[in-house]
Amino acid sequence: MRWPDFLNLRRLEGRIVALFLALLLVVQVLNLALIGQGIGRNARASVAEELAAGERIYTQLLAQDAEQRGLIADLLQSDYGLRQLVGAGIEGDELRSTLQDVFTNLSERGEASFIGYANDAFQLVTATDAVAGKVAPLLRGVTRQQQGRTQSQLVLLEGKAYQVVVARMRAAGLGGWVFMGFEMRQDQLQELQRIAHIQGVLLSHPAQGSWQVLASVLDAPASARVVTALPPPAASTSSAEHDAQSFLIQIDGEQFQARLQPLAHGGDDTQAMAVLLLRSVDDALAPYRQLQWMLLGLSLAGVAVFAVGAVLTARRISGPVKVLASAARRLGQGDYAQPVLRPSSDEIGDLAEAFEAMRQGIRAREEEVHRLAFWDPLTDLPNREQFIQALARRVADSGVRFSLLMLNLDRFKHVNDVLGRAFGDRLLRAVAERLQHLLKDEVRLIARLGGDEFVLMIEGAGATRAEAICARIQRDFERALSIDDQTVDLSAGMGVSLYPQHGRDPTLLMARAELAMHTAKRGQSGCEVYAPSMDAASQESLSLLSELRHAIDAGELRLFLQPKVDLHRQRIAGAEALVRWEHPTRGLVPPMEFIPFAEQTGFIRQITAWMLHASAQTWINLQREGLAVPISVNLSTRDLMDQDLPIKVADLVAGVPPSALCLEITESAIMDDPQRALQTLEQLHALGFKLSIDDFGTGYSSLAYLKQLSVDELKIDRSFVMNMERDIDDAKIVRSTIELAHNLGLSVVAEGLETAKAWTLLQTLGCDQGQGYLLARPMPGEQFAQWLRTWQPPDLGDARASTILAGL
Repeated sequence: MRWPDFLNLRRLEGRIVALFLALLLVVQVLNLALIGQGIGRNARASVAEELAAGERIYTQLLAQDAEQRGLIADLLQSDYGLRQLVGAGIEGDELRSTLQDVFTNLSERGEASFIGYANDAFQLVTATDAVAGKVAPLLRGVTRQQQGRTQSQLVLLEGKAYQVVVARMRAAGLGGWVFMGFEMRQDQLQELQRIAHIQGVLLSHPAQGSWQVLASVLDAPASARVVTALPPPAASTSSAEHDAQSFLIQIDGEQFQARLQPLAHGGDDTQAMAVLLLRSVDDALAPYRQLQWMLLGLSLAGVAVFAVGAVLTARRISGPVKVLASAARRLGQGDYAQPVLRPSSDEIGDLAEAFEAMRQGIRAREEEVHRLAFWDPLTDLPNREQFIQALARRVADSGVRFSLLMLNLDRFKHVNDVLGRAFGDRLLRAVAERLQHLLKDEVRLIARLGGDEFVLMIEGAGATRAEAICARIQRDFERALSIDDQTVDLSAGMGVSLYPQHGRDPTLLMARAELAMHTAKRGQSGCEVYAPSMDAASQESLSLLSELRHAIDAGELRLFLQPKVDLHRQRIAGAEALVRWEHPTRGLVPPMEFIPFAEQTGFIRQITAWMLHASAQTWINLQREGLAVPISVNLSTRDLMDQDLPIKVADLVAGVPPSALCLEITESAIMDDPQRALQTLEQLHALGFKLSIDDFGTGYSSLAYLKQLSVDELKIDRSFVMNMERDIDDAKIVRSTIELAHNLGLSVVAEGLETAKAWTLLQTLGCDQGQGYLLARPMPGEQFAQWLRTWQPPDLGDARASTILAGL
């Protein structure tokens, strides 16, 4: 017998139905299991919370009973006749007999199991019951805690639990203690059952033996079964309260959640006392059982409905899929002539329509892929790949000379950042059109390599003609380009390589044209023809970078310090940290030979990190000798643009207070990206570092930004300070800068302090600190401490009178 397709697991319909039903059953079973677990967990948690609340209610009931019974004790101790009796000074048997009669009458009228009186020395005088004699020794510890008010305590005596209330009695200067004991019965447990539906059993446990029932709301057989199932107490001491124990217990086939709470008590310290609270888990779960059965019924009905729907869906899928499978085989064999018909209007029909769209689009996509592989989509110029292939064919086909001209626009990144990438794309298209129009009769091929780089192949051109074409491009670029009412000045760096003089390999020719282009951009010369010396310079740069990396690892960098003086107090106020490179073969390399290169390559960040760490260590060494002064460290533009700079600085100088270091930033570094610089400086200032603007006056800083900067100090550039004795304009600039800084709440440091006259003039103008050769030249950091010990302020002599202040 042949099974229907939806029951045959070898057929698509059968697998669809089986998969859907299996997934649904798994989900439903897991859902029911999770719901069951959740119900049980929530019910048990609810029961546990009810038991905890029941414990608090039971404790409150005990406290309320103690408060009410304390009122009775208060009334008793304040009774006038009783006070008169005690105050009369009667002693011995007469006092005991009289009190015995009073207490017996009171005990018979009230609920107290016993009433007793102890003298001021905590010795029992009399009581209505002999068991009270065991209570009197406990009064000493109880009453001395709070002697001013009535107190209560649970006491376990002779297998019974009592709530004892104690009151201080004073009469005619004498005093004693009245105490009343009330046996713990079912009252509180019954009230707990009425309020919270929680059953309770009051228990005791001897040191050697099993739990014993003191009071219970259960019947005797149930109480006995509960006692046999209880665990032993947590400790043998009955005076200390321990953590409650929670567990499950079975009573007559019904499951209960139990909470065994130890109770603090006095009296017999060989027995433990506890209250057992019980709540039926079955009762808590009962409301949820009907819900579970309803969910099970809904799940079964859902499976049946889902099975019917799965069969119908499988049949609607399997038929059209067979048709599409046949069409797919034709497309796979490359047959695009026969169209793929749409069998239905549902998703299968959409799939058929997608097959048809695929058939129609394959050729178009193949053509598009070819175009994208060899043409630049933005400018419609040949791209790098097409140009290199054309160049390779040109080199292979003919030995006639030609030139490669590579062009890179200036400031294109700035245009993108300011005006947006869409504007930058339009600019590139306009440049491509201008180059094509300008050189259509002279250039065989123009291509865009990527970004803002273009390359031109000039047939039959030598160096002279290539340079002439470069000049034509430069003159044409002098005409500003207008796009969307925005005017952009064009300029570019161009490099030329010649075939065959500069190589016969296409890759080598491209590389040398690019090298010449970078040389032109660095020198801002506009156009450069490749020369072998450019390779040497490039190799030397690579060598210098490698040697710089090695210099840090090999410890070749040296920290030098140049002191700064307080011009008014005439004492050393700090030092500026400078770096020197002690090369093993070149000797002491001046900073100007490697710092600019490090700035250009980004290696300056590693040098700055070394400077910060070395300055921190130097400050620690000076502090040990009692000579610590703040040390200033320069930060570069690349450092300031690093968003993680504050965290890195804090890590590098860990263990050194922020006030030990001053971080100097040049104006140009701030103005390269003012917003980011402001954020970074704010973070450094928040960390407690002092900040200084170095070489102030030589950049193009804006006062609008200056007033926003979280800086503490301005350093006037040496070019103004060194000439101010002879140039009245420089003196005016220095004076104005000092006044500006002070008005902004900043201190001022003058660089280039080389003469006593300059010292006097700066001091008169109000400058705070000075730095220059008059104090000392930069010295190795290890020599600074010795220099600091021996330094004396210079003799200014008659310099105070020789100033140009009159001209200011």
